[in-house]
This record gives sequence, structure tokens and C-alpha cells, in this order.
Amino acid sequence: MLEQLLIFTRGGLILWTCKELGNALKGSPIDTLIRSCLLEERSGDASYNYDAPGVAYTLKWNFHNELGLIFVAVYQRILHLLYVDDLLSMVKREFSQMYDPKRTVYNDFDDVFRQLRKEAEARAEDMKRSKQAVKPVSNLSRKQLSAAAQKAGSEDGIKQKGGASGKDGGDGDFVKGRKLENGYSNGIGIEESHAPGVVKNKENGSSENGAFDVNKIQKLRSKGAKKSDTTSKAPKAEPKKKAIKKNRVWDDSPRESKLDFTDPVDERGDENITVMADQGESMMDREEIVSSESEAEEDEEAEKDNKVNAKKKGWFSSMFQSIAGKANLEKSDLEPALKALKDRLMTKNVAEEIAEKLCESVAASLEGKKQASFTRLSSTVQTAMEEALVRILTPRRSIDILRDVHVAKEQGKPYVVVFVGVNGVGKSTNLAKVAYWLLQHNVSVMMAACDTFRSGAVEQLRTHARRLQIPIFEKGYEKDPAIVAKEAIQEATRNGSDVVLVDTAGRMQDNEPLMRALSKLINLNSPDLVLFVGEALVGNDAVDQLSKFNQKLADLSTSSNTRLIDGILLTKFDTIDDKVGAALSMVYISGAPVMFVGCGQSYTDLKKLNVKVIVKTLLK
Repeated sequence: MLEQLLIFTRGGLILWTCKELGNALKGSPIDTLIRSCLLEERSGDASYNYDAPGVAYTLKWNFHNELGLIFVAVYQRILHLLYVDDLLSMVKREFSQMYDPKRTVYNDFDDVFRQLRKEAEARAEDMKRSKQAVKPVSNLSRKQLSAAAQKAGSEDGIKQKGGASGKDGGDGDFVKGRKLENGYSNGIGIEESHAPGVVKNKENGSSENGAFDVNKIQKLRSKGAKKSDTTSKAPKAEPKKKAIKKNRVWDDSPRESKLDFTDPVDERGDENITVMADQGESMMDREEIVSSESEAEEDEEAEKDNKVNAKKKGWFSSMFQSIAGKANLEKSDLEPALKALKDRLMTKNVAEEIAEKLCESVAASLEGKKQASFTRLSSTVQTAMEEALVRILTPRRSIDILRDVHVAKEQGKPYVVVFVGVNGVGKSTNLAKVAYWLLQHNVSVMMAACDTFRSGAVEQLRTHARRLQIPIFEKGYEKDPAIVAKEAIQEATRNGSDVVLVDTAGRMQDNEPLMRALSKLINLNSPDLVLFVGEALVGNDAVDQLSKFNQKLADLSTSSNTRLIDGILLTKFDTIDDKVGAALSMVYISGAPVMFVGCGQSYTDLKKLNVKVIVKTLLK
């Protein structure tokens, strides 16, 4: 049964709801659809599933882009209503005829909807009846076909036992006729060479009969034997002698050169270094200036594209179309421009799945819309894609960590940040960069060495702590990282530290034991921020990494309030040139914003993500 059907504008004004249904929806499925699907450029999907306590809805929608209307149908997921798509298209057609931008009430549409609903349900019932009427006939025919095949197989076996090998052509014709009669192969008579002497006439080249010439087979075998004899008689090349490894002569005299150039410290590494790692202002606090050269290059490229299109279409037709505009954009008109955009996004390292979904969403937003005068179709599609990319990459919530740190400080507790990610992406190094940036804002920081799995991880973090002159909490190796993090937070509370930066072991998304340990650490300590550290070099694997990290954290969570990834730290951004698509793929698949970007090897090389620059680079 249909739960609800709504018609509202893109501005959020509800024009009509079905009063006859009158069912109060549990939860907020419409708000969730707008927030999680329509605003996130996922409108190209066929449906959206909404789960709430005690209810599971499926939502389907349709757009009228020219009028700016959205039609949404809500029904119970377990019902699998077949007429919803047909009903939405009919409602869209009828309502658009009576729509007036000045009207806000459409009570007269109730009778129209009642009639449309009856028509849609009647069509669905007719389709069900037609399918049910077809099923017994098909089953009967299959039974008949299988019985005929079994009978034919038994006759074929009798013929083979009787030694009827002289009628090869007739047997072949029988097999062909049986295949045509059945219409499909059922394992009997798939090949026409059951016996060694049964082949097609074209294969052996003889027009008189369909059997092999035994003399030819014997000649071929004798030729093969001769060849093998000649190859065996050929002289074998002598194998090369293996080089004998000479014994190493060990010199017991000590080396004069010094190999260890590290600073002299004790075994705990607690020596105070007088040199503070002061490398200047962090790039997080600098305003990035965008040069106008890229804009000039884009204008030149746009002019070139326009000239090429004008040559292809002809000067007069292209000029007339740009002046008059197109009545309504259709999907076939958008496909060439969207395909070019998809290829361009994929060359910029955007995952193929994400690029395809984005193009589908842009097509859904432009289909049926009137093209403006003096504009080309390619520029219209590119403008729509640019707006979609800006909406995706712009954070939906505040990412001001300094403000959150001060709020936690007023509450008398430290602000806890957990760094997670796969192996070798630079979690420890970028943790130190974040610590350096926080120190510049007079925030007291403590590190927690919870990577008790990788050899050298504690020493690496200890080196950063000594250079930055900040405390570090460590318990060595082979300890439970969740317990280490808990004790670190307790120590920070006693010492009055404002922020605790928790370093964790790198783990692949498919490693169940390590993912279980990470879920335990997050559930036990309830950090304020879970940062996923990912490489900007990654392509299609970004989708797999983030989706599986979130899925594992949700599946392995023991608490009712599931914690997922809150933000993204993108590393090695200085090595990719214009291949910036990983940022888009990660944000699209997780919904989490990019909070930091690592762009070098020094402590100052940490900056914010400039959305406008990323969008221009993606579409360049």
C-alpha cells in the first residue's frame, strides 16, 4: 500500500499531499531523501531506502526540471509495488498541466489523483495476470521438451549400440533436426560428433560422405612421429656452468666511519632537545591566492571548443541554435557532452563509479529544462556539473576544530582525535603536522602511541614528540590499543592537556582482526573526531577503502550510537599535479568533508582544501 505521495518545489514549498492516504510517516524520510540524496547529487539513483526504528520505507521520485517540481512516493519496502513509477509519471504529466506558480493550494487534484491511482493499480494487476497465464504454458512446454530430449537420447543410444555407423549423414541430420525442434541445447546433441566418425561435411572437405578418411589420419600421425624423431636427434646445447660464489673474507677490524647519526638519547628517548621545530607559519593559516592564469586558459579552451563545434555543425546552424536556444533538453542531447565530462573526470583520477553517478545526476537535473539563449549545450552541462561539484565538496557542517577544542576545554575534558587509515599513507607524519598547527594556536597537545602493531611506530612518534617538545603517552608494543588510548585520555585529563592525538596502526579494509580492534578503540573511548587518512594518489580503491571502513565500523560496533568516519585528511597532495579526483571520490562515497590536506614533508605543509581550485582543476 502506498504510504504517501507529495509534490513540492525545489525551494521546499509543499504544493500537494494525498489526504486520502493520511498516513503519518514514521521518522523523517522526506528530509533524509533531500539531505542525503538530492542535495548530494545522487538523484540519478532509481530509489532510496530509509530505515527507522520499526519501519523500512522505499522512496521513489521524479523531476519536472522546467517547472522546478519534485514528485515523491513513499511505500513500505516489503510490498514491492510495481505501479509506483507509472503512477509518478502520470501524476507528473497531469499536475504540470494545471500548475500555476502563483497558486499554493491544489485541492482539486485529489479527484485526478484518485483516478490515476486506480488506472495504475489496474495496469499492475493486468500485468500480474498476464504473467501468471504465461507461466503454466511455459512449464508444460519445458516438460514436453525435456521428455522429447530424453526420448531422442535413448534412440541415439540404441543406434550407437546397434553399430549403425554407416549412416553418418543421417545421424547428423537427426541431431540437427532435434536441435531445431527443441530450440535449446539440453546436454544431448550439443556437438554433432558423438562418435569419432561423425562430423560435418564442411569440416573434412569431402562431398561424398561425412566420415573421416582413416588413411589421412594415419599419414598425419606418421608425420608427427617423424617430426618428433628429428627434433629428438638434434644436438642438445651444453648447459652453462653455474658461477661459483666466492667465499667472503671477513675483516674483524672495527669500522672507522660512524653509521648512527641519531641524537644521543636514553632508551626512553626523553632527552630535551633545545632546538624547537619552528618552521614558520603553517599553511593552514595562510590564504591561498588563485592566479588568473588558469581562468585565462579555461577561456581559451572554451573558445577552441566552440570553434570546433561550429565547424562540425556549420556556422549558421550553430549560431541559430545559440541565439534561439532549445525548447526542452532531452537525454539524447545531453549524452555526448556528459560522456566527454565523464572521460575528463576519470582522467583526473575520479573513480569510474563516482563519475558515472555524477553524470546521471546532472542529466536528471537538466532533462526537460529549457536551454537559455546565447548558450551552448556543452557550457550548460559544464555549468551544471560545476555547481554539483561545489555542492558535494562544500562541508555541510562546521569543520572549525579550534572552536570545538575550546568548547571541550570549557567542559573540562580533552578533545580526542583518532587517525585511522590503510598502511603507508602517512598517519604519523600528518599527526605531527596537525600537532604543530595546534601548537601555533596555543593549544596544549599530547600524543598517544596506540600503534602497538608495527615495529618502529612508537619510536617514530617519539621522535616527532621530541622535536615538537610535547608529551607522549606510550606503553610499548603488543598491548591493547583501546586500553592504551583510554589511559592516555585519563593522563591528559590529569595533566590538563587540551587535545589528545591518537595514532593507530595501518590496516587494510579487509583485515577483520585489526578492524575489530579499531572498532573497539572507537567504541571504548568515544573520540570527538575520527579522521580517515588517505592518499591523493589512490583512484578507484578510494571507494572500496572508505565504504568498507565505514561498513566495518558499523557492523562491529557494540553500542547503539554507531561512530563512523567524521573527516578526511588527504596526504601526498603535492605529488599528483592535476589528478585531484581522489578528494571528490572520498567525499562522495563517505559524505565526510576534507578537513586537512598534506602537501609536503615539513611540519608547515598542511593546508585546507580549496573547493573552487579543485572544481576548476577537475573540469579543466
